[in-house]
Amino acid sequence: MAANPIGILTSNSDLNNTSATREVVEIAPDLTYIGRTLAIPAVEDDSDIRSTYRPFLLDDNTAMKMLKVLVLYGSNYEKPVSYSRLVAFEAARLLFRLGCDVRVFNPAGLPVKDDVQHNHPKVQELRYLSRWSDGHIWVSPEQHGNLVHCSLQNQIDWIPLSTGSIRPTQGRTLAIAQVSGGSQSFNTVNSLRILGRWMQMFTIPNQSSIPKAYTPFTDAHATEGGSRLMPSGNRDRLVDCMEEFVKYTS
Repeated sequence: MAANPIGILTSNSDLNNTSATREVVEIAPDLTYIGRTLAIPAVEDDSDIRSTYRPFLLDDNTAMKMLKVLVLYGSNYEKPVSYSRLVAFEAARLLFRLGCDVRVFNPAGLPVKDDVQHNHPKVQELRYLSRWSDGHIWVSPEQHGNLVHCSLQNQIDWIPLSTGSIRPTQGRTLAIAQVSGGSQSFNTVNSLRILGRWMQMFTIPNQSSIPKAYTPFTDAHATEGGSRLMPSGNRDRLVDCMEEFVKYTS
């Protein structure tokens, strides 16, 4: 039998096959930054601060009952603005008001999906948050009729379909939204539904699609909070989606 040519995969042309014959260079993360926490250590605990802010902290029993939600958005743009990030923040604020514990993952620094950098700090952070969560919110921009930048797809690709016998996303609830610069479209949310189904997640029936995303937000330096989604049918639909998400997840 002829030898396997260089670059030919050995398992049913699976692009995620780690036994491919290509040579890879392992990138070792800086162990100094793995597992770091922003929590204040006990030796630095300040009794005055604790007594001042204690009334604003939830009781442990209440906090344990909060739905845990991970929000992913599909753009790394910092300037002029990332509208998918603004929608993600708006969704996070709504979920917080609905009593959820919300985490918005910042994709900056997340490497492009490969078969090597599984121990990268950003990869580990994303996978931890996925395991921690009860459900996900995915927000993606649309260009040329579908997912754009590959940023959100890259985040989803880093979440494994299985870890041993555990499927990290199986049974999680999913809500989806998209933003576009032109007329309203639903191609991207339809693609997100397919991705969610493949990840064995339950995608709620409702969805949000915001056209001309450069128009419905307040000025970034507005007095009463900048870059907020202004009252409109688009915001009402996003509110409906978040309420429906909480009902299905509870």
